[in-house]
Amino acid sequence: MVKRSRRKGTTTQRENLAQPSKWRLQHGGFGDAVREADPETGRPVQHRYAVDTLGLMLANGTITREMHDAGAMFRKQFRMAALDGLRALPLLRVPGAGSGEHVTEMQLQARTRVADAIEALGGPGSPAGACVWHVVGLEASIAEWARREGWGGRPIGASQGQGVLVGALGVLAAHYGLTRRAA
Repeated sequence: MVKRSRRKGTTTQRENLAQPSKWRLQHGGFGDAVREADPETGRPVQHRYAVDTLGLMLANGTITREMHDAGAMFRKQFRMAALDGLRALPLLRVPGAGSGEHVTEMQLQARTRVADAIEALGGPGSPAGACVWHVVGLEASIAEWARREGWGGRPIGASQGQGVLVGALGVLAAHYGLTRRAA
């Protein structure tokens, strides 16, 4: 949207707040927009969605169903362990009840399972462990992880990052007992 200023010949650019910002679009994380009619008003709306890396890799035949399921199990445990950094505000705050940073028994068990899986991948400092933590657990894109984190603090190519993830998912599938034995 362009708005003319009172001065002759000058214009200012306004950001359309209904769309993701130009910065957000250039940094990825969104697929193509889906256009449909709003059920309440009937007016056309655009919905943007985050890309499911594991789902795309399964659909492309890059990974097997067992590898996908292993990644989904890790993601579920990661969320249950509350390691993603996203926190909701408590609906009920009791004054003097402390900071609210207590870990529940369920979270503690999930954290143990996540730690075991990361250790099976070679630890948090290994390429497989770091890749699964960031791409599957924190749901960053492979390209973002490869560019920002890479291995040993050095960026790697996105295709190498995908190879690291494929190998890591194979190890996770074996760790969770999801692999089929060849006859």
